[in-house]
Amino acid sequence: MTDEVWNTERLHGHFAQSLRVSEMYYDSETEHQRLKVFQNGTFGRVLTLDDVVQTTEGDNFIYHEMLTHVPLLAHGAAKHVLIIGGGDGGIAREVLKHASVEHVTMVEIDAGVVDFSRKYLPMLSQGAFDDARLNLVIDDGAAFMKATRDTFDVIIVDSTDPIGPGEVLFTDTFYGHAARALSAEGIIVTQNGVPFMQGDELTNTMRAFQTLFADASCYLATIPTYVGGPMALGWGSHSTKGRDIDLAKLEARFAAADLRPDYYTPAVHKAAFALPGYVQKLFP
Repeated sequence: MTDEVWNTERLHGHFAQSLRVSEMYYDSETEHQRLKVFQNGTFGRVLTLDDVVQTTEGDNFIYHEMLTHVPLLAHGAAKHVLIIGGGDGGIAREVLKHASVEHVTMVEIDAGVVDFSRKYLPMLSQGAFDDARLNLVIDDGAAFMKATRDTFDVIIVDSTDPIGPGEVLFTDTFYGHAARALSAEGIIVTQNGVPFMQGDELTNTMRAFQTLFADASCYLATIPTYVGGPMALGWGSHSTKGRDIDLAKLEARFAAADLRPDYYTPAVHKAAFALPGYVQKLFP
């Protein structure tokens, strides 16, 4: 008889992953979802929503760096950034490393996620919530996007999967409002799941993006706890300049920003847009 405790994620119909729980720090159900934070011997502290892994102490840097530095360095002059979701603070942490960013609006539907992330996962936000440039708004991301009349240079949609509260962040209506809120050379990036397992997510987003943006594509990053292959990060822009940036200019911007990331490099940035055949086939 074993007394081991495992957290099993059953996001996919025929495939699951389990992480051993060394110690449970937090387990509570909010109005929107069940939140857990526990210790794992490989990944450190792990955050799950309804048992689905959202981020971990060990590998979060890959996701957060790629969802942030790719659009910001491609844009090159982003001053106003909007984050939809991201209640753990990891995206805000990376955005605020860019000294050129003057103001960040972060919209999170669940105040509970922010509160317990600050308490149980402070290594993810690293003080980002206390930065004077950050304006935290507790609101539904889709409602905020519909109502806002502000314009943003970069919009980062750090959503959960299209289940429950995150579902509205994958709709054509939401993307349409986001397109209106982007500046002329603005860039939107989105979390679009693991295309080998969740191909419909990417197909549906790309169908909307191809209608709304002059440049619509995706790029890839491999995050160990997002299982089933590399994750697709959607890319949309009213301009083709961002994705067309040459490596030398990207390297110069990267050097000037002095970011010191653990995953992102300008070469990885460029290579991430080289898509394997099975991903290309998911485009409408």
